[in-house]
Amino acid sequence: MAQAEVQMEMEIICCSLCLDLLKEPVTIPCGHSYCMSCIKAHWDKEDEKKLHSCPQCRKTFTPRPVLVKNTMLTDLVEKLKKGLQAAPADHCYAGPEDVACDFCTGRRLKAFKSCLVCLASYCEKHLQPHYDVPPLKKHKLVEPSNKLQENICSHHDEVMKIFCRTDQQCICYLCLMDEHKGHDTVSAAAERTERQRELEGSRLNIQQRIQDREKDVKLLHQEVEAINLSADKTVEDSEKIFTELIRLFEKRSSDVTQQVRSQQRTEVSRVKELQEKLEQEITELKRNDAELQKLSHTEDLNQFLLNYPSLSPLSESTDSSSINIRPLSYFEDITAAVSEIRDKLLDFLREKWTNVLLTVIEVDVLPSLSEPKTRAGFLKYSRELTLDPNTAHRQQLLLSDGNRKATLMSEQQSYSIHPDRFSECLQVLSRESLTGRCYWEVEWRGEGVIVAVAYKNISRKGAGEECIFGINNKSWALTCVKNGYILFHNKVQTPVSGPQSSRIGVYLDHNAGILSFYSVSETMTLLHRVQTTFTRPLYAGLWLLYSSGDTVELCKRQ
Repeated sequence: MAQAEVQMEMEIICCSLCLDLLKEPVTIPCGHSYCMSCIKAHWDKEDEKKLHSCPQCRKTFTPRPVLVKNTMLTDLVEKLKKGLQAAPADHCYAGPEDVACDFCTGRRLKAFKSCLVCLASYCEKHLQPHYDVPPLKKHKLVEPSNKLQENICSHHDEVMKIFCRTDQQCICYLCLMDEHKGHDTVSAAAERTERQRELEGSRLNIQQRIQDREKDVKLLHQEVEAINLSADKTVEDSEKIFTELIRLFEKRSSDVTQQVRSQQRTEVSRVKELQEKLEQEITELKRNDAELQKLSHTEDLNQFLLNYPSLSPLSESTDSSSINIRPLSYFEDITAAVSEIRDKLLDFLREKWTNVLLTVIEVDVLPSLSEPKTRAGFLKYSRELTLDPNTAHRQQLLLSDGNRKATLMSEQQSYSIHPDRFSECLQVLSRESLTGRCYWEVEWRGEGVIVAVAYKNISRKGAGEECIFGINNKSWALTCVKNGYILFHNKVQTPVSGPQSSRIGVYLDHNAGILSFYSVSETMTLLHRVQTTFTRPLYAGLWLLYSSGDTVELCKRQ
């Protein structure tokens, strides 16, 4: 009842021209009321006719009436506005984007529900019969919709309650007797039920994926924090280490400076002492020389003979052998020694600094990518490797081609003694360490070769199991001979089948613990894959097995 009263009042105080609440309401002689601006605009258009009419009853007025504000209507409008502001939102009028009630007259209220049977939308007032009248209670009410007409068949103007599975569209019962005759059809409700089950299944799947992705996002967020913490700590620790090194070099520089200055003072003091002694001797000699010169000019024989014995005797002369004038290279030996230290440090840094930078570049905290499927995919991770001369067997391995190629020699080689050198096994390791994802290829010629990876701390002295590739837990080795392959690790041998090839590809995913060996020809064939956990950087290893002249080479990056 209250809603009906509000609607009636709204209809009374609405302007029939703008259909909105009266603004500055005026009442013209016929009794109808309008917004002052609306009726002025209407009459302005009629000025040429010299005849002014009421837009509702068409009564005419001559001359044009004078408009006077209706104070009573103005107060009523203000009171009603306040009442509308306090009224529930459902009593508001429909805007351009709202679904309007199809049964309201004048300015229409927002629809509260739409009926799929009536194909109409209702405000709360006009919806009430659907709650009270028994036949209408069976109608399907849904949220207000502007698309009710889409439920009507455009050909037969009937409600479409049937779904044609053949054509995947909704149809009416007349369509079923016509162009859809013989098609696979069900009721729209049945199809909706089935699709609803599929939809729920899809939603469950999506919700599960959302949960999984949210977990992944959370893990990645934690990973970002861990990366930042690790990076900050690494930078802090590195700066501390380099600061310590700088201080150490400054201390060593200060020590050298102090030693040089101390020795400088000692040597200068010794030289000055000798210099003063010589200068005193020179002064004495000059004095004696002057006395002798004076005596030599005395003509009185008696005076000459009388004064001659009284001349001061010469002091003992400084031994000239004590004055050892050395070449001008007093402290140059120290400069040479410091320069030698500098050169050795630079060589060491050149060798190790690349590994430091590669370790930084290859930091990989995300889950490892799947192993490549093509050679082109593997070559994206290709590494340029060289052999370390300090690890090559001391007698029979000759390195060449920029330390990429090793040849088994019958004559002994003249390598220097080095703690990293394999003393008995015909093996050699790469100079570069291997972490992250990397790939390299080995080309071999001869009777056989072992392609391996090993930790740096593999033993080098002797020919025991702790030194041999594949016979300990610090190395993995693929033996390649003309009649097949065998993989060795920690004394366990695994026969491997695959096509023979003079080129072997090795793929390492250090973080994922994957080591794969491939036979490389026109295509790549997986020979064996190792799945384990690597605890430290690896190094590529090679071992020539049989005859002198056999070669093995780390191929250039392509």
